[in-house]
Amino acid sequence: MTILVTGGCGYIGSHTITVLLEYGYDVVALDNLCNSELSVISKIESLCGKSIKFVEGDIRDRKLLKTIFRNYEIKAVIHFAGLKSVGESSEQPIEYYDVNVAGTLSLLSVMKTAGCNKIVFSSSATVYGDSSIVPIKECFPLSSNNPYGASKLVVENILSEISKTDPEWSTAILRYFNPIGAHASGLIGENPKGTPNNLVPYIARVAAGVYEKVLVFGDDYPTHDGTGVRDYVHVMDLARGHIKALEVILDRAGVIKVNLGTGQGYSVLDVILAFEQVSGVIIPYEIVARRLGDIGECYADAAYASEALGWRAEFDLLKMCEDTWLWEQLSQSSRI
Repeated sequence: MTILVTGGCGYIGSHTITVLLEYGYDVVALDNLCNSELSVISKIESLCGKSIKFVEGDIRDRKLLKTIFRNYEIKAVIHFAGLKSVGESSEQPIEYYDVNVAGTLSLLSVMKTAGCNKIVFSSSATVYGDSSIVPIKECFPLSSNNPYGASKLVVENILSEISKTDPEWSTAILRYFNPIGAHASGLIGENPKGTPNNLVPYIARVAAGVYEKVLVFGDDYPTHDGTGVRDYVHVMDLARGHIKALEVILDRAGVIKVNLGTGQGYSVLDVILAFEQVSGVIIPYEIVARRLGDIGECYADAAYASEALGWRAEFDLLKMCEDTWLWEQLSQSSRI
């Protein structure tokens, strides 16, 4: 059975492909390499001992998409491709809507023509907006205060409307929280181009001596230590969640919307201390003013993921930091 993975060279896409291959699926990976490296394909192949069919290109290119569906018997799509920086989206809203929304429409149109009606969509907890209630359940109101989250919400609505008008479509919308960690081998992990936007990759580079210190944005939130609390989930747990969702949509039609998180919140200082513990390196940090739009706590209610998918996160924060640190060390040595 062949699965098309858009954004297959990206952080979550690449880890999901390793699990797909382990489960015996064939994979076609599509990526335009705007924020990823082609070398990840050979790394996955060496890890899994299996080959991947790779296509370089953009999801907005309908001609290319039609060629893919003509050349390969695609049974389902796992759709990761998209732009993902909250801050950047506020500076480049047109680009974000073009890639994330128009790109998805191109994909869905070609899927429909090809008779492929099964898709797992990579959404985000940003669709809950600034929820003041935790843990966050799938039934909570949806909103967004940035173009990135808004683009995810638009696509969710599109997928829901398609399923209403065509009951043969089968869709899983996965809203995940804060992916961190890396493959246990250390061969693949999160490799942002330029300065990392996310906390843990930045901490790892401080530990490696690339940056001087971590900036902690606010220590006056109503949390146990005053710093912001988030739900961090291991990327390999997320990868397994996508395979569980794939199994569900291959078996039945309709739409499911599921949070993928641990259900446990960790503060910024919790994460720094955990990283110090696994790395043996003191992580310098400085408390600075809050960022506009940040909230105190955001973590998932993970009960429905267990009920709907038979999935729950296995790895704890120390394991997430341990795998991140191994990945960072190997990455730094390869750059020397």
